[in-house]
Amino acid sequence: MPIAATRVEAATHANILVDARTGEVLEAMNADALTYPASLTKMMTLYLTFEALHSGRLSWDQRLVISKNANDKEPYKFAIGAGNTISVREAVLGMVVLSANDAATAVAETLAGSESAFGVVMTVKAHKLGMNDTVFTNPSGLPDPSQVTTATDMARLGLALIRDYPEEYKLFASRGMTFRGMKFRGHNPFLVRYPGADGIKTGYTKAAGHNIVTSATNGERRLVGVVLGAASNDARNTEIINLFDRHMAPVSVSASQAPVRAQIEGQQP
Repeated sequence: MPIAATRVEAATHANILVDARTGEVLEAMNADALTYPASLTKMMTLYLTFEALHSGRLSWDQRLVISKNANDKEPYKFAIGAGNTISVREAVLGMVVLSANDAATAVAETLAGSESAFGVVMTVKAHKLGMNDTVFTNPSGLPDPSQVTTATDMARLGLALIRDYPEEYKLFASRGMTFRGMKFRGHNPFLVRYPGADGIKTGYTKAAGHNIVTSATNGERRLVGVVLGAASNDARNTEIINLFDRHMAPVSVSASQAPVRAQIEGQQP
């Protein structure tokens, strides 16, 4: 799989909000501009982990060895030391709640032998899901100028997780976890601040800015929203909440008055 030649010079501020049932794009800004995913990358690592669990290549209680390479990842990690093990269940929750880079690396090395080989697998899967502008090179989202995505592609990935792995998707609602007697809180304030929120992932690097992909439902409608390249956590959180607030409540508009809107094809759950 060739690596994209285009590199991002600076984080692009972008967003998109999509109706999960219809694929209708309700609002978007710079949605197809290339930028860096940061830890949103772990959404694909988790998608492939769920796929491996369903196919029998992994089991929830299987032990994953933390290599020296995995243990060297910063900043968020279990930090249990090279040569020790975590379960697949711990790895999944670690990625969801803590954005644990050592957990993501352990999964990648187990499934593909190396981070770079797993990056190829991630990119192939991304393109199969219609994420045609995305290239993954590592499982964690740690900085790599060749690892790029768009807000549209991240929305597609969020929709795919909800559609393809609805039971596993429920884990994204986890606000914390206990790991070997220690309690940890998650990094996603949208889960706490927005009624009906149940996922998905935040991310930050200096190059990427402050990112989020998230979903919420009011019982009748589910929306998936993305903000990339925000200037701060507060700016990101305010922007994503405002996006949802503008569109979550049902609006009665006749077909003749409704604006023409784009579709994300093939993403209906």
